[in-house]
Amino acid sequence: MRSAIHTTFGEPADVLELGDRQVPQPGAGEVRIKTSLAPIHNHDLWTIRGRYGYKPELPAIGGSEAVGIVDALGEGVEGATVGQRVAVASAHGTWAEYFLAPARLLVPVPQALPDETAAQLIAMPLSALMLLEFLHAEPGQWIVQNTANGAVGKTLAMLAAARGVQVLSLVRRDAGVDELAALGIGNVISTAQPEWQERARALLGSTLAHAAVDSIGGAASAALLGLLGEGGTLVSFGTMAGEPMQIDSGSLIFKQATVKGFWGSKVSQALSADDKRRLVGELLQRTLAGELLLPVEAIYDLADAAQAAAASLQPGRKGKVLLKP
Repeated sequence: MRSAIHTTFGEPADVLELGDRQVPQPGAGEVRIKTSLAPIHNHDLWTIRGRYGYKPELPAIGGSEAVGIVDALGEGVEGATVGQRVAVASAHGTWAEYFLAPARLLVPVPQALPDETAAQLIAMPLSALMLLEFLHAEPGQWIVQNTANGAVGKTLAMLAAARGVQVLSLVRRDAGVDELAALGIGNVISTAQPEWQERARALLGSTLAHAAVDSIGGAASAALLGLLGEGGTLVSFGTMAGEPMQIDSGSLIFKQATVKGFWGSKVSQALSADDKRRLVGELLQRTLAGELLLPVEAIYDLADAAQAAAASLQPGRKGKVLLKP
């Protein structure tokens, strides 16, 4: 079967290539899925670099999420049927014509939801929704986030708005303000402007932010800590700068702030089945109602996975880059 593979760890645009692999056979509790579309996530790229929490054996097929059709059932599988259209995240090797997934991870997809949306419905949106609950923000309270024009940032802003939580979204380019406005996302400030912190404080008001989400690290961490109110929480979600968080101990002490890490995979594993169904149900509801938009930048053939990976790293993308077998 056609697959986007890498035989070594490295920069995805350099190491990804089209390969031919045997069609996998589902084991007990697994299903085989014929892939319709699969997204390229940042964590997929970090996995290919060999610098993520999960490190596959080589040669490896990339990808961790997809929408497709159940093609075969393993022993003991119940609640899934051949021909059923499903979305799956937290899988491995989805950048191929077929892949395997535990039956318990399947999310049936309504016919009203197009493949382009269903392909990216779970991983990033579910992470954003779990993050929103992790922050314990109440309606009317403020959350501040940087790299707000990323997939999770956009989704977090939309889901928070639907719940009545205020979000201040920080972007690093002036053009990012207009890009988010096109999705209906307001309260966006560009950190390229010299007085952005004063504008942020004016928008947040005297109590400042209940929580902040840092996806950059380095000096950006200190900037977010400065926007937190007393007793606020600073959450480390990513390390785009590749640097340790720079945190002012004085601000940390006098604000009595808390610093936490968030890894969606671990939080997801700790979710009860009922909570996961509730959150996925909310994602489906918000998407079908038009409250959550999941735009697509481009769709590439598997043979062009290296170019697709490079495209997914370009600033100013309007949506996800997807792969089609």
